[in-house]
Amino acid sequence: MFPRDLRIVLRGLGLLVPMVGLMAALSVPVALWFGEHFALWPLGLTVGVAMGLGLLLYLPFRRAGEAQLKHALLIAALGWLLIAVVGALPFWLMSVLQAGGEALPYADFSAAFFESVSGYTSTGLTMAERPDLLPRTLQWWRSFTEWIGGMGVIVLMLTVMAGPGRTTMSLYLAEARTEKIHPSVVSTVRTMWWIFVVLTGGAVVAFWAGGMPLWEAVNHGMTGLATGGFTLWPESIGHYNSVGLELVVMLVMIAGSVSFVVHHRAVQRGPRHYLRDIQTRWFLGFLVGGSVLVALQALAQLMPGQAFRHGFFQYVSAMTCTGFATSPVVAWSDAAKLMLSFGMIVGGAAGSTTGGIKVMRFLLLLRGVGWHLRKAVKPADALVPFRLGGHVFAEGEAYRRLEEASTITFLWLGFFLAAVLALAQFVPPEHGLADVLFEVASAQGNVGLSVGITNPAMPTPAKLILSFSMWVGRLEIIPVLMLVRSLVRGMR
Repeated sequence: MFPRDLRIVLRGLGLLVPMVGLMAALSVPVALWFGEHFALWPLGLTVGVAMGLGLLLYLPFRRAGEAQLKHALLIAALGWLLIAVVGALPFWLMSVLQAGGEALPYADFSAAFFESVSGYTSTGLTMAERPDLLPRTLQWWRSFTEWIGGMGVIVLMLTVMAGPGRTTMSLYLAEARTEKIHPSVVSTVRTMWWIFVVLTGGAVVAFWAGGMPLWEAVNHGMTGLATGGFTLWPESIGHYNSVGLELVVMLVMIAGSVSFVVHHRAVQRGPRHYLRDIQTRWFLGFLVGGSVLVALQALAQLMPGQAFRHGFFQYVSAMTCTGFATSPVVAWSDAAKLMLSFGMIVGGAAGSTTGGIKVMRFLLLLRGVGWHLRKAVKPADALVPFRLGGHVFAEGEAYRRLEEASTITFLWLGFFLAAVLALAQFVPPEHGLADVLFEVASAQGNVGLSVGITNPAMPTPAKLILSFSMWVGRLEIIPVLMLVRSLVRGMR
């Protein structure tokens, strides 16, 4: 007899894993359209495994009871791993077939799992050195996993099948989402999806009008708006060598990095609302300031025009956690890599598709330092208001927000340093500490830029370390800690 807590978690996983089967079923027309019939049985098997596993987990425990936040955190932590395992099947099975006479890079299941984790966490680090040689069905599957992962698999599940209740709210919070457009979580996620679909369509049209072939525009539109960064070319966006297209890509990356709540309010109240929102203002300010610093650093290696062109694009790509590139980062100076690493660690806005610590938490910590300094020089009984974006918070609320931001930031940096130490044991000697810091920041920030450490020949332990970092970064730490606590002490 399974304990009640475990039954609730298993039932939640049973609802979640069929989402991969739904994705595989929706991918069958792509294989048929391009005549890649070898892809049909891997997709069909993925549908069967996902649906069968879902029924096996759901049916015995369908009356287990309502999920609380502790259950939702475990469902999120285990669910993202289970989704990545099942989502790796198309990569692995198609690579085993070696379609078209070209050996595909996912015949090793650890590589397929890495690609799946990277896709669903909307990171963009890849095992495919020549994505242009992949079958069209695999190109689509990579982009589709990032597109779904940008919004979140749990958000997709809530959109498709969830109803009102505590379970829905708990699952929404467990996927590191707190902002709401409507009082109802279900209404919120459905509105978010409409915004996401419309913006994706706009990105596809803009890329197509900017000179990309339609198939490439569709894939890059999906991965760009999801701030994922999977691309169809080894040179990424640098393949097109178009300043105009790069400007459009930067706008799309920024759009994916702004809170969906802000997008919704801007539609209702006009575009000026973007600048009225304090998080968006600071995010744009960090983008401009960081881009200028990286461009100035690049002047030592590039002509001024190229330095500012590539410096701006790479920093926008880094801080929006997208991972598109126009210049090989491996050739950049250590100082430039560290500046880009800072952007990847901070990340974009809360409530968007980006990773990182998030601008709002970073802003809270900055304002918190000033608040504590002001309190230190005032009399003990003096009231020192904590102001943020026109709001004045009571002291108790200010301490609660600062506690949450500092806890997440401390844990994020702790996992980051642990991964740096672990990965350093497996990288070739030509990669120094700045390279290792950069690669882990890219993985845990769910970015996808690489200095060459990530490649198909990397040892399996290194793949698992970076996969762990991508998983931790996407879940924002707390569900992972809840899983560890439950394994050690149970769910009491």
